[in-house]
Amino acid sequence: MLKRRLLITLTGTLLLASLAHADDMPFSLTPPTIDAASWVLMDATTGQVLTAGNPDERRNPASLTKLMTGYVVDRAIDAKKITRDDVVPVGKDAWAAGNPVFKGSSLMFIKPGDKITVRDLSRGVIIDSGNDACVALADYVAGSQQNFVNMMNQYVQKLGLTNTHFETVHGLDAPGQFSSALDMAKLSRAIISGEPDFYAMYSEKTLTWNGITQNNRNGLLWDNSLHVDGLKTGHTETAGFNIIASNVVGQHRLIAVVMGGKSPKGREEQARKLLVWGQNTFDTVQLFHAGKAIGSETVWYGNPHSVAVGTANDVYLSLPRSEIQSVKAKYVINRKDLEAPLKANETIGEIQVFDKEKQLASYPLVALKAVEKAGVITRIQDYLKQTF
Repeated sequence: MLKRRLLITLTGTLLLASLAHADDMPFSLTPPTIDAASWVLMDATTGQVLTAGNPDERRNPASLTKLMTGYVVDRAIDAKKITRDDVVPVGKDAWAAGNPVFKGSSLMFIKPGDKITVRDLSRGVIIDSGNDACVALADYVAGSQQNFVNMMNQYVQKLGLTNTHFETVHGLDAPGQFSSALDMAKLSRAIISGEPDFYAMYSEKTLTWNGITQNNRNGLLWDNSLHVDGLKTGHTETAGFNIIASNVVGQHRLIAVVMGGKSPKGREEQARKLLVWGQNTFDTVQLFHAGKAIGSETVWYGNPHSVAVGTANDVYLSLPRSEIQSVKAKYVINRKDLEAPLKANETIGEIQVFDKEKQLASYPLVALKAVEKAGVITRIQDYLKQTF
């Protein structure tokens, strides 16, 4: 028989999160109408999808592909296989003049024989959307473009991107290459949670290389009211106009993905609508703190005779601001009685979070400390209590 415990009404905990917006005008819970083929608005802290349209539709990612290129490079740096200061010799296959596939495409304008750091090539990928820079990095990190593409697809599997497959390192049209708005949001979230100095490149507005100055194609970076600091745009004839924009207001970070927009300005306007609606409608609140007791339970045959229970990890949830005060939680013990021994962080049940009668989420409930078996006398006493 499961034991249910009323835990707490969370208004006291969560009210602080909403006070910063107490004077805001009311905002509709109805999401905006988006003029694009597919889109997703995701809470970056929790990974919750706040609104979406055709989120799993497989589409041409175009230069959004470069997000995975940058992610693979960042992972190689984390693994100490390369450093940001490594000097990369540029080969002929990264030279636009010698590669017809690059004609008319986005370039950093590097040349064979150039020696460029990993950091500057990464900036060329992110800011200039340089297809040539992608090839130079791929050759350096993996020895060839094909080896690098294989690495990209390995990370597709690790990140659980079920509607994504890459065939190129840069995103130019290729048969069998596709991704989805939801997968791109997940990839963006992984990038944001990576190295802060690497993510900071996505907010840079301009890059000058070989005397050529180019602007970042993410026009939302220039909107100071929106607080956008990334990520990427993309366009081909078959893809339409794509954009991924992330903004942060206080501690509240959102990721908007728009694929198959109608124009450069149109994709920006759709992303702006998503971000403004999300920031005005939702808050990301911390429900529980890792290792902090939310209750205490008797442990039969144990020393000590009770154990504090809670969560092993910090727990966050994105909630409509208007519903925060109605959120409650209770925990459920998944066994009739708790008996020693118990391990620290052993799962003993679940915490259930409700908005009125609707369950919003559940999280593992754990014993926060180990409980050893008690001595013989205590165990006999507990046996008699349980029996009689």
